[in-house]
Amino acid sequence: MTLFRLVSREIRHRKGNFLLSVLGVASAVLGVVAIAALLKTHQSHAKGILEEMREEMKGDMARLEDEIRKSMKGLGFNIFIFPAGQDMSEVYAEGFASKTMPEGYVDKLAESSIVTVNHLLPSLTKKLSWEELGGRTVIVIGIRGEVPIAHRDPKKPLLEPVEKGNLVLGYELHRGGQLKEGDETTLLGRKFTIAKTHGERGNRDDITIWMNLGEAQELLNEPGRINAIQALECNCATIDRLGEIRNELMAILPDTHVIETNSTALARAEARNLASETAKKRIADTEREMKTLGSERGRFAGIILPVATIGGMIWIALLALVNVRERIGEIGILRAIGVRGRTIFSAILFRASLAGLVGAALGILGFLVFYPMVAGKWFHSQPLATLISTSTWLSASVAAILLAVVAAWLPAVLACQKDPAEILHND
Repeated sequence: MTLFRLVSREIRHRKGNFLLSVLGVASAVLGVVAIAALLKTHQSHAKGILEEMREEMKGDMARLEDEIRKSMKGLGFNIFIFPAGQDMSEVYAEGFASKTMPEGYVDKLAESSIVTVNHLLPSLTKKLSWEELGGRTVIVIGIRGEVPIAHRDPKKPLLEPVEKGNLVLGYELHRGGQLKEGDETTLLGRKFTIAKTHGERGNRDDITIWMNLGEAQELLNEPGRINAIQALECNCATIDRLGEIRNELMAILPDTHVIETNSTALARAEARNLASETAKKRIADTEREMKTLGSERGRFAGIILPVATIGGMIWIALLALVNVRERIGEIGILRAIGVRGRTIFSAILFRASLAGLVGAALGILGFLVFYPMVAGKWFHSQPLATLISTSTWLSASVAAILLAVVAAWLPAVLACQKDPAEILHND
């Protein structure tokens, strides 16, 4: 009698026992595969959430930067570079420097590898009497377009340049002179067009005239000269921010003096840094929660998987032992008519391996049926191929067969060790 024929007849004769063995293996395989898929989808889902949050943060920070830039625009520049030897008490009293320096200084800064400031704006400022407007005291500021730093992307200017032939007037000047945009006026004997007028600001800007730097240098007899370079510090959170800025700027322009308006700088830096830190903390908290949840699920899987595996083995071993005891008389007869013990041993293990193979197939099939029903709730509707790889299917099937064989090993040994005469005598 061949091994295959012996096993097939035994299975047909005791279908219930074989079916229970198959169901035990299928349950274990289904549990193992489902838990593995759950852990994999948790990792993938957590990674997706964090990536979405990072992208959302980038977008939010970009929008926030733009909003902060707009809201902070009124604060103006916060770094001022003056000529060396300038009496700062005069600057604080008058609002501008009396000494001048070459306009080329700003180009020297722009062409350097400077990193601590942005938005370089050279200016020439003087206080004078506007005779054509009844001798009013005015502050004339000559400006040119912001000078781009060569090694950086261009920044949107904080202050728009004034075209030649145009003036921009503060509130008191256009109100007192009854001037409006588009009107023509005369300053120091030269005709200009009013390009823009400002509303009331309640400071020196209300008596200020902004004009093209080149024209201001001509009118004020300061060709190629400026008395200040205005800049905006980078948003760098360091202990000695001003010290770093001064060291870098004065290494390039040693014969200058650098000051910072702290309130403006702190308001801008704190607003940006707070928003950035809040967003980063939110992502870090979410990542920590995801890791904690993943660890808890991992610990749960670490308990369930061994329990499912050992439970399946014990179940198969008990069923194999029951099967051997029920068939002890048959085994004695087979041994008496010449069937060798190793054949009996192989038949029991072969039957167990078949139970493992069929059970693994049913467990995998059960997961394939089970997955679409709960994919949206537990597995976030991920493609099945991304959860369970072919190697995982194969590993689960091979492991199921091996564990079934190991579980049936002891009952098989016990069945083959008994003497057929003793079996038949007791039976």
